[in-house]
Amino acid sequence: MILTDAEVAVAAALAGAEVVVRDYGADHVRFVKSATDFATDTDLEAEAAILRVMTRHRPADSCTGEETGGSGSGQARRRWLIDPLCGTVNFAATTPLVAVNVALLQDGTVSAAACADPIGGEVFWTDGSAAYRRADGRDRPLAPSAVSGLIEINCDGPLDRPFVGGQLVHDPQVRGAYGPRVISSTLGVAWVAAGRRAVYVSDGTFRENLHFAAGIAIAEAGGCTISDLAGNPLNTGRGLIVSADAATHHAVLALVEPHLEAVIKAG
Repeated sequence: MILTDAEVAVAAALAGAEVVVRDYGADHVRFVKSATDFATDTDLEAEAAILRVMTRHRPADSCTGEETGGSGSGQARRRWLIDPLCGTVNFAATTPLVAVNVALLQDGTVSAAACADPIGGEVFWTDGSAAYRRADGRDRPLAPSAVSGLIEINCDGPLDRPFVGGQLVHDPQVRGAYGPRVISSTLGVAWVAAGRRAVYVSDGTFRENLHFAAGIAIAEAGGCTISDLAGNPLNTGRGLIVSADAATHHAVLALVEPHLEAVIKAG
């Protein structure tokens, strides 16, 4: 059976999600990456399950996985970016806010992607032209909306210098305009496209970022407004803002601006 790229992305994400669900709430072997970050045996097994799907359906493509690194030709036009368990710390603490991300990078552009929520039993996906939510065997188009009034802020950042996320959570103007949330998983990016968050904000860099590639592609195909923290095209400068609509995006840029200036000045 020949699958489309989007179908492969969904199948791979669901294969990883099946492993995550199987192990959710169990004891885990941890592999320390830093003082605050680690992988588990589930991360490794979920990535292996995803790679088996790739071997079966796209053997000529290359892959880059968070845990096992690159496979296939480094010069391949088609490369799959794999994040087998985004929110590992949540997962290990039996907190149901995790994602399995798979994205196809083709000539520098993500052309198909899937972001599975293993615990919620749904998957968000795109074929590059539209975005959908699959649950209970049905696909429904995603519809961004700012009605929730919630802003998702990524507070994972460097320890040796300021970054925007932490400052935004502390800002009373931000808290007066939106309800800040910190779920510590890229699931929040897809939630903007699904209308569950008005905005997602993160500092950092995002070019070919295997954690964020799927969510960003889904949000873009779903009609969200996306830029860097200064309002320029993504990857022009630092950071990421994904908003449900242009008006919300404009309002959030104004809130972010003084914090961006402050962290740039601080170096």
